[in-house]
Amino acid sequence: MAKVKHNNFLDTVDEVITNATNAGVIHLHAEGDELNGRRITVNGKSLYHFGTTGYLGLEQDKRLKNAAINAIQKYGTQFPLSKTYISHPLYAPLEEKIFKMYEHPILITKNSTLGHLAVIPTAVREGDAVILDHQVHWSVQSATEVLKSKGVTVRMIRHSNMEMLEHYIKDLRNKVNKIWYMADGVYSMYGDFAPLQDLIELSQKYPQLHLYIDDVHGMSWRGKHGSGYVMSVLKKLPQNILLFGTLSKTFGASGAVLVCPDKKLHRKIKNFGGPLTFSAQLEPASVAAAIASADIHLSPEIYDLQSDLELKINYFNELLELTDLPLVHKNDSPVFYIGTGLPATGYNFVSKMMNAGFFVNLGLFPAVPVKNTGVRITISRHNELIDIKALVDAMSYYFPLAMEETYTNVSKIHHSFGIQKTEIKKVRDSKIDELNLECTTTIQQIDKEEWDTCFSGKGTFDWDGLNFIEKVFTNNNLPEHNWGFYYITIKDKEGKMVLAVSLTSALLKNDMLSNVKTSKIIEEMREEDPYYMTDIVLSSGSVFSEGAHLYLDSKHSLHLQSMRLFLDKLDQIKTQVGAKLIIIRDFEKTNSLNTFLHEQGFISIDMPDACELTNLYWNDEDEYLKSLSKRSKKHFRKEVKAFENYFTLSVVKNPTPAQVDYYYSLFEQVWSNNLGINTFKFPKKLFIEMGKDPKWEFLVLSLKVEVKNSDNAMGVMFCTNSGDTYIPSLIGMDYDQNEKFNIYRQLLYKTILRANALGFSKIDLGLSASFEKRKLGATLIQKLAYVQADDNFSLEALDWLRKD
Repeated sequence: MAKVKHNNFLDTVDEVITNATNAGVIHLHAEGDELNGRRITVNGKSLYHFGTTGYLGLEQDKRLKNAAINAIQKYGTQFPLSKTYISHPLYAPLEEKIFKMYEHPILITKNSTLGHLAVIPTAVREGDAVILDHQVHWSVQSATEVLKSKGVTVRMIRHSNMEMLEHYIKDLRNKVNKIWYMADGVYSMYGDFAPLQDLIELSQKYPQLHLYIDDVHGMSWRGKHGSGYVMSVLKKLPQNILLFGTLSKTFGASGAVLVCPDKKLHRKIKNFGGPLTFSAQLEPASVAAAIASADIHLSPEIYDLQSDLELKINYFNELLELTDLPLVHKNDSPVFYIGTGLPATGYNFVSKMMNAGFFVNLGLFPAVPVKNTGVRITISRHNELIDIKALVDAMSYYFPLAMEETYTNVSKIHHSFGIQKTEIKKVRDSKIDELNLECTTTIQQIDKEEWDTCFSGKGTFDWDGLNFIEKVFTNNNLPEHNWGFYYITIKDKEGKMVLAVSLTSALLKNDMLSNVKTSKIIEEMREEDPYYMTDIVLSSGSVFSEGAHLYLDSKHSLHLQSMRLFLDKLDQIKTQVGAKLIIIRDFEKTNSLNTFLHEQGFISIDMPDACELTNLYWNDEDEYLKSLSKRSKKHFRKEVKAFENYFTLSVVKNPTPAQVDYYYSLFEQVWSNNLGINTFKFPKKLFIEMGKDPKWEFLVLSLKVEVKNSDNAMGVMFCTNSGDTYIPSLIGMDYDQNEKFNIYRQLLYKTILRANALGFSKIDLGLSASFEKRKLGATLIQKLAYVQADDNFSLEALDWLRKD
């Protein structure tokens, strides 16, 4: 029944990236006639380069350059033929040298992305399962998508969460053959390492476990012969591990390398590995450069290069320890991440660093959660010690300025990343001192007239509505039926209301707005664990209310300061209740706060369209029909009017317990058939309280006795009102009879008639089934919610379930 419009993830990413591009911190262009690794020119300004992934600087080595030039002179710019048929003369020498580095069978691929596309669908067979680390590189995740068509189960765990990994292994081990865990050796954002020893112990405990490790960021700067971080830890590669390295990045050339100890699997991948079979091979220049680099890796020189880089990494770490800069993960890799928390702070800081003469990379959504925006700094051999010292001095100077200008502080950033540090005095906008914030946990402590001035007529969250909701969703047996309530008001020094909002903290399903297919999969899992993929969520309004829950006087000179004050309080409450997610809803698609909220660490998601009917100024059916389009009139006569005489409508107030029980059973049918908005089932207490409350009434639709020998209700609309607005809040129906008698459409029409008869000027028809409501005259209004999550795990895990 309910056709729900779901958020387009690409649209969200596009908006975030566009904001960063407009801020001038990404999608930049290097300029100049040459590059030397130490400096890079951007917008006419020469900057010290702290953004490369060529950690050893080999891409500028004369030996690699000369080898590439000579190869072009001898063999041409490319060898346009699949390597399956014949490889150009330089391939065999390269493969021999890379084999010496790893001492295991290897395959050279065009790049790591195509390599994963070649290897993963060949290595993972029907009857296997895959478990992805949440932060494994996009290229691995993308290659895994093709497995879905084979029926391969794919799951995702929180980053390096070995307890969660073991849970999935136990769940899958009797259902599948091999279980592949896919992870990075060195993670590209924070520079942290895969817990390799833990993974080896797990694979010994569970022989089905196989490991697929992408070690492209660990290559060259660690390990014997520069074979990478994973090899530096494991020394020898077990049969149950597939390892990817790169000939790009630190290796200084192009291409990637698969290391495969299983000779039989190695042959299968070589014989038919997708892009290995059908794609062009590496160009002679790239292979020649890789041979020159391999010679360096196989010589003692590689250890001198590694030591030189290690010295610079250690020096950078020593300097950082003398600062208050929020380093997210201390390690001895060449990748460092300085957290800024808010995107606005990240944009500001990167801009300041570029103006000061330093190029650093911005880390932003979706590579990291929006509120975990930061600056990724990479150390390479190109950087001199004097450059590193200058970088730290500049960061120490400009970081506090960036925080001050974006109204944040180190303590707040520590909180965003879960870093345990001493509290630091907050940076405040001085104008905030002109505002007074009050927060209470019951509507009883809020002046009714003052509250209703902001919210009357907007939904079930006027004073009476909230008093009703508080009564229902407290003192219940199940955790999902016990909510926390918070009411925030912000006034200026004259006592004028600038901002008001009602909030609830409640246990919600992560898939609440996912597609039906995803929710069906998760509901099957909830048969064993009813609280699987659920979290405490702090939201404006509640799952029982719809509408503009946030009142903001946008014309007030302090409205943005009020929003900052509100968001600070929101974060405090979130910590207090242990919420994983903040949701601020329901905003119209075009609103003045969009950019502001993005800069404060929120992403926008599309909600189902709101449906409102305002043309209630008619006296009879003919006048009502005049308000409908020609097509809607035809629909009305065929699908609504034609069934009207089958029914009787009664308005029930003060229902008996037996009636409440039956109406509740009709509601349960709708709830169980409507996964489009997947919520926990409301308790019967809600409907009992509706029957007692004078603002609620039940519109009960029954088939006439001559149509069906029964006086049982076929449908019921649970309605209330606020101001001049009539609100059909929930619905119950006999699903077995709906298709035959068009019960849903009849209930909608009878609700419209009832609202008109009572003299209301507007009907709030809610968020779902917009197509049906539009045909009866409703206006559709596009709505957004703004979301801030502790991490992207739930979003991405749900996406994988959707693809099952």
